[in-house]
Amino acid sequence: MDEMRGRVYCKKTPCWLWHAINHNTGEIIAYVFGTREHEVLQKLLDLLSELNVEIEAVFSDDNFAYHEAIPANILFTGKRNTWRIERKHLTFRTRLKCLARRTICYSKSLDMHKIVFGLLINVLEFGCKLF
Repeated sequence: MDEMRGRVYCKKTPCWLWHAINHNTGEIIAYVFGTREHEVLQKLLDLLSELNVEIEAVFSDDNFAYHEAIPANILFTGKRNTWRIERKHLTFRTRLKCLARRTICYSKSLDMHKIVFGLLINVLEFGCKLF
């Protein structure tokens, strides 16, 4: 699991994408948008439980929200095991300019941000054709 920042409305208002991938295959299992808070992580965990995903281990960065929501025996922090999800972040940033780290581009509305990102995930991850 990891989170990635995008911008909505203006440069000063970040919108975080929280997503979970299968560590072995690299496939995105679930994702949600929101702030970098506990509530959004809980939404992601609820979504995973609705999908009947059994979580055996969680590899993440050292965000405080993970330590409170995920049991310590399955939580592993550090960059050593998050290379696959960080690679996805780089791919998303190169495909969508509003996700680039140093740019003046941002999404005008949260709905459009979610739609564009959902389309990107469907095309890149699941091979869906738009036309």
